[in-house]
Amino acid sequence: MEYSASRNQISSYIIQAQEEEIKRISLELHEGVGQNLFSILTGLKLVDSGINEAYYKNYLHEMTQLIEKTMQEIRLLSVELYPPALTTLGLLPAIKSYIKVYTSTFGILVDLTSTGEEKHILEQNSIAVFRVCQEALANIAKYADTSNIKMDLTWSNSELKISIFDFGKGFQKEDLEKNPYSLGIATMKERMLLTGGQCEISSTIGEGTSIEISLPI
Repeated sequence: MEYSASRNQISSYIIQAQEEEIKRISLELHEGVGQNLFSILTGLKLVDSGINEAYYKNYLHEMTQLIEKTMQEIRLLSVELYPPALTTLGLLPAIKSYIKVYTSTFGILVDLTSTGEEKHILEQNSIAVFRVCQEALANIAKYADTSNIKMDLTWSNSELKISIFDFGKGFQKEDLEKNPYSLGIATMKERMLLTGGQCEISSTIGEGTSIEISLPI
């Protein structure tokens, strides 16, 4: 018996499998490694309460600070991989959560606005849109040389539109194939096509780059 599948079906299956693995790793970091570190931290604080010698108290204090820093890094990494808000609260809260991590990591301020009433989106499509926004913001941090981003979500009964503008240095279309940014753009476009949506990108040297995302609801 012969089996066949369209390119879109194969791409969709691969992406879905990747997302399931990312979600598993994110949960393991948060609930496994993170909880283990919390238990170690609690134990160290208990030991610290029973020690009077200054040298050991200082050493334990340094260790607890290191563990607390590591726990924070794991929380941030977990959110970046797969924000819990994406499946529990929806796309907009997940984007807000990611932007907090993004700004604290790169120092780039994101002016986020949302117009209209947020609508329910299928989980698979919600993940796709989130990943495209995540890729867009990551590419801006790498290539745009900017400190500010304007991001607008517009909800209607039939469509979600997302506009991202980076106020950065921009690029010329003919130079895009030489730029590693091009792979990210191709991935963003492919993800949106699989949802029935679109991702269009335009750029002007010295003014910035505009990313327009649309998703049928």
